[in-house]
Amino acid sequence: MTETFKEEVPSIMAAQPNPGHQPTPERIFSTVQAYHNAFVLKAGIELDVFTAIAKGNHTAAEIGRATKSAERGTRILCDALTVMGFLEKKGNRYSLSADSAFFFDKSSPAYMGDAFKFLMGLDQMENFVHLTESFRNGGRKTDHQSGPPEDTKWVDFARGMVPLMIPAAHAMARYLQPVLGSKASPKVLDIAAGHGIFGITVAQHSPKAHIHAVDWANVLEVATENAQAHGVANRHHLIPGSAFDVEFGQGYDAVLHTNFVHHFDVPTNEALLKKLWKSMNPGAHLVILEFVPNDDRISPPAAAMFSVTMISNTPAGDAYTFAEIAGMCANAGFKDARVVPLEGSPEVLVVAQKP
Repeated sequence: MTETFKEEVPSIMAAQPNPGHQPTPERIFSTVQAYHNAFVLKAGIELDVFTAIAKGNHTAAEIGRATKSAERGTRILCDALTVMGFLEKKGNRYSLSADSAFFFDKSSPAYMGDAFKFLMGLDQMENFVHLTESFRNGGRKTDHQSGPPEDTKWVDFARGMVPLMIPAAHAMARYLQPVLGSKASPKVLDIAAGHGIFGITVAQHSPKAHIHAVDWANVLEVATENAQAHGVANRHHLIPGSAFDVEFGQGYDAVLHTNFVHHFDVPTNEALLKKLWKSMNPGAHLVILEFVPNDDRISPPAAAMFSVTMISNTPAGDAYTFAEIAGMCANAGFKDARVVPLEGSPEVLVVAQKP
């Protein structure tokens, strides 16, 4: 530290809002290097380190042989994953954390490694390389969250995201169970169904319900596979195409509108909500699953930061507050919008009803 800088530090400190707090670059470095962690985890999944450990390989040499990787690289990778909390280490032996055993062992039914093909795909990385431009322009010039119907990224997304969505799917199904249970043959519309797990879970909880799933045809193939695996294929029907273009039909007692509002601006969302309203029976329920920040837009952290994901990917998408979503619902003709919290999830349900 130069003498000049030493002399300037007291005056700099005195000008700070909290002069008693010693500035440190620690937060700066941890933020700048945060992407390292994401790529370390990606490497662990791509090399299938977690499955190798689950199969009984515990030292760097054993894991390296199982994953056909150099022992030195394996040791450094496993140490990094231990620092990050995804592995545990005792002596020279590694073991899985509870989260890793549940989500990253390929033998687990909750395996979500395939989701990384989407979450850390090249197009997603490219979006963040150009994030400064997106902030300057108020959004991405082209919509990287959409694409041609044959785009396989949404198939990867559908296959990989199911484990993370199961708790929300069960909460949604429990909310709708008394509503649908009073109907002889209730109809449920599942918008942007993707993997189909939301509608499928509703069908499991409500054995008389028929689900009508809307999405691109190639993505709906994943939903069909899941419907067959969960024993509800005879009550799971497909409406292939864009939700903005296809005809839904009439007579729905509930609509599942999951992780879709954040892709679009308010007028676009309201137009789709009005289309949904027309397809629903009087008294039918709308169930929206979304990241919903508080009115201050800086809390809770996961919901607030989701706006960054949207501005990096879309021209006008956003993480909307409850007041904003409730306003869209009201303008489309729905009433009594309210929040249903989801335990252990960064998302919430916003539910409303057609009068």
